[in-house]
Amino acid sequence: MKTTNPLISDLIGALQSQGPESLRVILPDGKAVPSHFHVTEVGRVRKDFIDCGGTVRQTAHCQLQLLVATDFEHRLDPGKLLKIIQTSQPVLGDAPLPLTMEYGQKTAVTYPVSEMEVADGVLKFTLETPMTACLAADSCGLSYEEARMPGSAPTDLCQPGSGCC
Repeated sequence: MKTTNPLISDLIGALQSQGPESLRVILPDGKAVPSHFHVTEVGRVRKDFIDCGGTVRQTAHCQLQLLVATDFEHRLDPGKLLKIIQTSQPVLGDAPLPLTMEYGQKTAVTYPVSEMEVADGVLKFTLETPMTACLAADSCGLSYEEARMPGSAPTDLCQPGSGCC
């Protein structure tokens, strides 16, 4: 079963009901995170901010931090991941939280999990490239597509006095 933009509750459900035997994380470039990764943190990350149109906003997500160390024989099994997540429940709370993974060998990046699927005994996570977006596109005169496509917006739209930052 494939889940698009999974929540932490979807992950818990898959771990409890679908009985995966192993875990696999696929980066946006198609390469896999080495199979001897650890989950070193499970957290609820909350961001309070004001967008460039002056609207106060809040987001929250569940973030799993992955670490690849030098213990090449290590394999995090799905049962252990479930125990780690269950231990984290007091921090995560009951709200539906989108799932992200923080990973990087030299620079840590927080990747949204775009798909999660159990097939042939493997619970596979597909990560997507994180992107910035203008959340107040109407204030800037941007279309929805321009507000989310880096480099596609006309450069003269966000000049001083135009309503953009």
